[in-house]
Amino acid sequence: MNTPGPAQTSRLPAARNVGDRADKNVCATWPTIEEARSFLRLGTGKGIKIAVLDSGIETGHPLLSSLGLTDDLAIVESGFQIATVPGQGRDVFGHGTAIAGILHEVAPEAQIGSFRVLGEQLRSRTLIIREAARQALERGYHILNCSFGCGREDQVLIYKDWIDEAYVRGRHIVASCNNQDFMKREWPGHFPSVVTVNFTAARQPEDFFCRLGRMVEFAARGEDVEVAWLGGGRKKVTGSSFAVPHVTALLARLLSCCPGLSPVQAKALLHQLATPWDG
Repeated sequence: MNTPGPAQTSRLPAARNVGDRADKNVCATWPTIEEARSFLRLGTGKGIKIAVLDSGIETGHPLLSSLGLTDDLAIVESGFQIATVPGQGRDVFGHGTAIAGILHEVAPEAQIGSFRVLGEQLRSRTLIIREAARQALERGYHILNCSFGCGREDQVLIYKDWIDEAYVRGRHIVASCNNQDFMKREWPGHFPSVVTVNFTAARQPEDFFCRLGRMVEFAARGEDVEVAWLGGGRKKVTGSSFAVPHVTALLARLLSCCPGLSPVQAKALLHQLATPWDG
């Protein structure tokens, strides 16, 4: 497998203000590839808020002792309605804790919020996911980490609702693909404004790859990865779910140095920064 070449050295420009980017808050200048490589190398995610839509985050985990969640919420069914309740530092599966651990490792200064949407079997309802996404957007999160997928055709327009809203607001969505067949259509991953990630073997957390011409264009470290897990433990895992936070964290690094990048601009830069993917 090809590995990325050495990063170009470039002076790190001062970070710009972060916020909604409807028109005035775009980057003053388009970064060169050399600058963008330096952003990936030197950026820490500072000033960037990442919403983890997952099974919750175990805040007492030893590997997350330095992480204070910006938000800790659970979106749940309450009778015939959907309610938001405190997350209580709880992960009902282990999946979300693994995601948070990777994010914190690769982008240590990014702010992370937990929006619990997945249950004990890693299942959810589309309306619960939509509500979590709505709240994350309203609370100013810049990136939504979505390590899940829904293959039901009758749910597409509900996903489109909040994915389009994120795009209009200049927010970024990074999502996983089907582990058995990456070409199988699942959402949110199979929308063109989403950065969709498959898993591959990679030596370093910063390694990521790109193959154009498919809806799933990116791949990152997600094979035999040791991650934080439930009960303060660790576990070796494989899957696109665990490749997603690697790319999310790299995107946070990029945005922390050039926060005005729109989803289209950021995705175009990631295309150029990634190593060509032959897998």
